Parts: sequence; C-alpha cells; structure tokens
Amino acid sequence: MATFTTVSADWDTTERVSKTTPSLQVAVNPYFRPGNIIGENAYKALRDLGTDYVRYIPWLPYPKLAVAELEPPTDTTTSWDFSLIDPMMIDFFEATKGHSVVLDFSTMPQWMWRTAEPVRYPADPDEATYSYTQGREPRDPTFKEIADYYARLLSWYTQGGFVDEIGTRHESGHYYSVPFWEVLNEVDCEHNMTPEIYTKLYDQVVMAMRKVQPNLKFVGMALFRADTNPRFFEYFLDHNNHEPGIPLDYISYHFYATPSPDESPEVQGYTFFAQADTFLATVRYVENIRSRLSPETRTMITEIGAFHRKDPWPPTVDAARPIPDSHWYLSGALYAYLFGELSRKGIDVVDASMLLAGEPRQHSISLLDWTTGEPNPRFRVLQLLHDYFSPGDRIVALEQGQDHPYVYAMPVVTKGGERRLLLVNKSQHPAKICVPGSSGGEKVWVDQTTGSAPPAIAKTTSDTIALEAYTVAVMTFPDRH
Repeated sequence: MATFTTVSADWDTTERVSKTTPSLQVAVNPYFRPGNIIGENAYKALRDLGTDYVRYIPWLPYPKLAVAELEPPTDTTTSWDFSLIDPMMIDFFEATKGHSVVLDFSTMPQWMWRTAEPVRYPADPDEATYSYTQGREPRDPTFKEIADYYARLLSWYTQGGFVDEIGTRHESGHYYSVPFWEVLNEVDCEHNMTPEIYTKLYDQVVMAMRKVQPNLKFVGMALFRADTNPRFFEYFLDHNNHEPGIPLDYISYHFYATPSPDESPEVQGYTFFAQADTFLATVRYVENIRSRLSPETRTMITEIGAFHRKDPWPPTVDAARPIPDSHWYLSGALYAYLFGELSRKGIDVVDASMLLAGEPRQHSISLLDWTTGEPNPRFRVLQLLHDYFSPGDRIVALEQGQDHPYVYAMPVVTKGGERRLLLVNKSQHPAKICVPGSSGGEKVWVDQTTGSAPPAIAKTTSDTIALEAYTVAVMTFPDRH
C-alpha cells in the first residue's frame, strides 16, 4: 500500500551553498582496450555525461594495463613501456576533454617492495590476478624510488616525456592537463600501510611531482574503511606529521553497501540504507577531524557502490550469478540519497563506482551493461543528478514535522533561481506524497518504468506525486512570477 505525506520547503532558509559535484570513477580493465565496442560505448556514455572530477584508476588486477615499469632497471636497461597503457589513457582524455580529471595510478611496480620471492604477473594483459600487490616494506625506505616513478608518469602525460633511471630520454608527445592526482588507493588494504608509512610516502611523491608540475593538486589516502581508521585521519591531517610546505588539498575515502551472503533482494534495501546512515555518521566524524586539524583541506568520496551479494575474495567463477533488475534501482536510489546527504555536509566530489566493471564480482557496481557498454539505471540516476544539481545551488530547509520513513527530500534553489526538490523513495513499496506548489512544474525521474532509458520528463498537473519503488525524481517548481 502506498504511503502518503506532505513535503514542502522553506525556500528562504539556506542550510548550505552546495560545493558538491556528482561524478564517477573509471577503473581500467580489458573492455577499454582499443577495438572493443563495449569500451567504445562506455567512453561515449562518459563523454555525453560531461562531468568534472572523473577519477581514472589503473589498478591491481591487470598489471600490464596499470604498471609502466614492470621490471627493475639494470645498469644498462629499463623496462618502461606505455604501449598497452597509452591507448586507453588517450581515449579517456578524449572522452573527458574540457573537464577536470583525477588520476590515480594506484598500483606500484611490485619490485619496489620487499618480498621473499619475486612476484610474477600474467603474460596475458587481459588476465586478472589478485596477488600482484605484496610486501609491507619498500626496498628504498626513503620512498625516493617510488616518488621518482610517479614523477616520471606525470612527465610522460604532461611534459612530453621523461629521462629514465639510466639517463635515457623517453618521448611521449603528450601534453595533457592533469589538475588532480590521487596518491595511491585504499592504502589501508593495499600493502597494509600504517598512517606513518603512508604519510611519509605521500610527502615524497608530492615533492617529486610538484617539481614536474608545481600547480598540481593532490588527493590523499583513498581509504577503503574510513569507519575503522580514525587514527589515519588524525595522523594524516595533522600538518606537524608532514614535511614543511606539503599541501593537503583533498582527502578521500570509499563506501560500499554489502549484504550478507544469504540476504534476499527484499531485505537488501533495509541493509543498504542502514549501512549508508552508518557511513554518514562516519563522514560527520571525519569532517570534524578535518575541520579541526586542516580546515583548508577538502573532501572527495571517490568510490560509492553497492554489491548485490557478499562474494568471496579473490573472486571465483560462480560470482557471475544473475543480478536481479531490482538491484539497479535500489543501488541508484542509494547513490542519490548519499549524494543529497553528502551535499548537505559540504563534500566536494561524490563518485559513483564504477563506469564499466571488468570482473564478474564487480558487475553489480557497474554503471553500464558489461555486455554492451550501454547505460543501466544507476548511470541514469547519475545523469539526472548531474543535469539538475550543481555547486552553487542553495540547499534550503524542509518545513518542520514532515519526516517520512522512506521518502528522502532535499530542496534547492539553483544558481539560476529555479526551485527544485530531489526525491528518493528508499523503499521497495510505492509512495504518494503531497508537494505543495509543484503543480504546473516538471517531474524528471528514473524508476522501474524508465529502465535503462534516459530519465523520463513530464509536466505535473497535481501536487500529489507518485513514486514507484526506489524512484529517484527531481521536481522543478513553476516560476513564482
């Protein structure tokens, strides 16, 4: 049975001016290799979206697609090779032309870390491995070797090339604009770094890269579990723990909703939104630490997603079990809810994870159909938020006494003066709400009737608004004049 309540805004009471950009991450996988129509469709969707702060991350499952120096240098040779990395990177730059990007080459050459035996990697660049990232101590404890690697990567893409370890010049011809660089990924998991180790590494990487590009902005930490790592924030955000002059431009961390292994789709909605509320409590805590220790630092949430089930790690073949359609609407509603609440908390970037998933275990967090590269309902929700909300919008207050157990609402006045209301049905059941003054305006929405098509648009002829299960809708009110 549909529930009914009234939602109205106090348009003159501003809670916050939004700083938040809805965006996404692109994780490298074989779909993005040249000639793959799925990857071509994916980059077309990215280009059509046209958002800023897109995060590009070559990472651990595919060492040959992510690491530019797979073997250690000798006195006479180096193994620098961008032949597999560059084609995907160039396509990414073309798809994001005119928009800012955040690069994160998260996987370091494994030979830079001490291990009992050399760590091998697949000869086939399209074969995934989950054992490449090993070791907890760098072979160079000063981190200069790692820092120089990242400085050369930056030079390759922004300065036309670099000089390698034995003095040989490598020409790339690339002069791309790279405004943001995230220093590694999920450092609380990958190499299991302590705050002290990561902070020392971060400082060395930043100092080396700033010699190449002094105006580069940096993003730090990219933690997998912010809720279990308060000491990471306390240590990293304390300027006394850094070398003099090291900038702390941005911090980042992640959130994934994950059900229990035997949880049914009907139960997952309750689990996901409860986990989202726990994450938002973590965000409040982290923001208090940030504002106390480094108020000039800004925040990106660089991965947000929801898994359909709790799969084993590393992934197994049976992880490719079917994903019910309801998951896409639930996951889209979850992202929209978090976008609204993170906007209210002053977060700068909110990234949906991920554009196109490679491994079966990751299919449930894909924004596109991995068999075609075409948008799914999660992507359409991101598109809706991108098109109707932006930094500079005034987030205004809701009238008192209008709490609804499942309908989330965030009213804004846009930079252009339009009154809008984000609505998210957090339930698998339909809801009806009264939105006074919305008749004669416009409703744009994504739900189970719109599927993977672009958001539907209709004029509103009543103040009563119907929301199907897990609907994400934007109401634009008629002009008061």
